[in-house]
Amino acid sequence: MSFDVVVIGGGLAGLSAANRAAELGLSAVVLEQGDAVDYPCNSRFAGGIVHVAQKDMRGEPAEIQAAIDALTGEASGTADKDATDLSPIMSEEADRALTWMRDQGAKFIKGGVLEFMRWVLAPPRPRRPGLEWKGRGPDVFLRKMTANLESRGGKLERGVRARSLIVEDGLVCGVVVERNGAEERIEGRAVVIADGGFQANPELVRQHISPKPDGLFTRGAGNGCGDGLRMAVDAGANVVGMNRFYGHLLGREVFNNEMLWPYPTVDAIATVSVVVDEAGQRLFDEGQGGVYMANNVAALDNPLSTAVVFDDKVWTGLAADNRYPPCMNPAFVNEGGTVYAADSLGELAGMIGVDAAGLAKTVADYNAAVESKSMDKLDPPRATDKFRPRAILAAPYHAIQLCAGMTYTMGGVAIDRDSRVLRDGGAAIEGLYAAGSSTGGIEGGPHAAYIGGLSKAVVTGMRAAEHIAKS
Repeated sequence: MSFDVVVIGGGLAGLSAANRAAELGLSAVVLEQGDAVDYPCNSRFAGGIVHVAQKDMRGEPAEIQAAIDALTGEASGTADKDATDLSPIMSEEADRALTWMRDQGAKFIKGGVLEFMRWVLAPPRPRRPGLEWKGRGPDVFLRKMTANLESRGGKLERGVRARSLIVEDGLVCGVVVERNGAEERIEGRAVVIADGGFQANPELVRQHISPKPDGLFTRGAGNGCGDGLRMAVDAGANVVGMNRFYGHLLGREVFNNEMLWPYPTVDAIATVSVVVDEAGQRLFDEGQGGVYMANNVAALDNPLSTAVVFDDKVWTGLAADNRYPPCMNPAFVNEGGTVYAADSLGELAGMIGVDAAGLAKTVADYNAAVESKSMDKLDPPRATDKFRPRAILAAPYHAIQLCAGMTYTMGGVAIDRDSRVLRDGGAAIEGLYAAGSSTGGIEGGPHAAYIGGLSKAVVTGMRAAEHIAKS
């Protein structure tokens, strides 16, 4: 078989690349390892919120870019250029990407009062704990995109796993795949790698993200094995930003309770409180946000050694804020999550296996810094520009034992603005493209900047197809 474009991966990035290619008159095939009609993938399991850097997709590009720069550290001079130097394509393309999605048949609702919830794929997922994706916005849109592709003469081949790239005289011109236990060749003028990140590959996770991959919870479809990444590297590709992922802090009991993921997350509580280790000491800047904290928890020698400590005002106030449900109070407890409570910090420390003296000192130092507005003097310092720290004063005191939930890896194959895969040194590998979570260079960096998975999939997929059509 031969096509103009061979796409590896049937998530939103892959279907965006294939549909845009078909719109431009190219023959396209998508190779998907899942064999069910509703094969699992992170795009299908997503919450369906389409945003860029928490901003409205219809916002002014300059405002969106300012939000991106604040997240990546570009505004403060602390960004990792390799990890996020392509992020401006997201502000440039936000409006066009949304328009294109709507042209493909995507239906949206306004999901809430927060700006980033302006565009939520419909019908929305129920605002309650647990994973409910069938018939919800992302699932409906992927089915629509599949139908669109077929109506344009393209194909989605299920139960087909890409194994290696076909490279002739330096040109990528197809893929060797496994189907029903047998190998076959599928040739193409260009190949787009769009099979997601490497979050389901323990060896790569251990190498780049966490010394104990089994201490991280898979907060997604769990089928991003890094096949495309491996094939690209074998063809000479460079990789960037491999040490970061998109994810959230979850209650540790999630390993035995499927109702505690993907929501509610513990992020909102942790961003205004203290996260401590078994010695009762803070480890990182909670003010950087939940994604940043999840990355730092994952990187610990023991990723299952932290807890968030907070007071009753936080539990009955912020934790019960229903603007972005399901909120922790009461959803987490109702579904079997444990929130420890005690009238003294010493008693609480005993409940969660934390050194009592260490916790007492940490909380005292933290409270003093809150009172004197000197959070920058703490060790480690704590930012206050995004989240206002709350003193831990009102008994009963509370704690939740934590784990890091990993959804997708942010780093991956190095690409240029047209989604062409790059070698070390910046030269493009002719005929090879990448899109979505297979790529690096847009999200991550020292602040674990999360820009937006669904929007990134569409933007990079569209750009790959458009460059192929011009070539």
